[in-house]
Amino acid sequence: MSITTHRTSTPPLHGRVERGSGGEELGEIARDLERMHGWREWHWWPDAHPFEVIVGAILVQNTAWANVERALDLLRAADVLTHPDRMAALSQDELEQLIRPSGQYRQKAKKLRAFLALIDGHGGLDPLLALPPTELRATLLATWGIGKETADSILLYAARYPGFIVDAYLIRLFSRLGIGPVGSTSYDEWMDWTTANLHTTDRDLLARFRAEIVLHCKFLCRKNTPKCAECVLLPRCPGSPFKESRPSVAAGGATGSPE
Repeated sequence: MSITTHRTSTPPLHGRVERGSGGEELGEIARDLERMHGWREWHWWPDAHPFEVIVGAILVQNTAWANVERALDLLRAADVLTHPDRMAALSQDELEQLIRPSGQYRQKAKKLRAFLALIDGHGGLDPLLALPPTELRATLLATWGIGKETADSILLYAARYPGFIVDAYLIRLFSRLGIGPVGSTSYDEWMDWTTANLHTTDRDLLARFRAEIVLHCKFLCRKNTPKCAECVLLPRCPGSPFKESRPSVAAGGATGSPE
């Protein structure tokens, strides 16, 4: 199930980021992404159930979201997607079969079991997510199967703390724009740079900006076949192989198909 993003104006992200001798405002990038993708659907916006977010964040590891959606549909039909206690009551075989479409289902079932044990150890999901953000992140990272990207997804979209997420999409987009620690694949370097230049603590704004980065890279700033002619970021994108093209995006948004 997807949640529709409403066409509202994205508030400005105040602050500048350096690119060579000039600079780019992340606020301008956010507004351009909203113009292109504000009408699209995003599965965690405005807010999905926290446990559904967590399950999705675990299942999406090493697979496409379309595969996760199939698994979530099965979990939803079994009435366990928003009930950790009901999921915990499933047999291992039952859980594995429900999440099988997401791939690596045996490993992911174990990861879900580890998270369910974490919930139980804290007296429920709400007390766990109520931990202070620094403590919650450390607790998540100490849990088997939870890495930095998954932990930060949980913080932003399930616990609803202000923050951000680094992934291949962010690195691709910002690298093509020539901003940030271009050439690095370090999660921590990109996170440090991004959070230093996102001068806002508005959680909803950060969640929306992050969502539209993903949507942009799925539909336009694709890895192998970018649709640069439809991108309003083209004039400021030195990494575009089609710099001479003109963006043709209309007020209704870009139309590219996902990659």
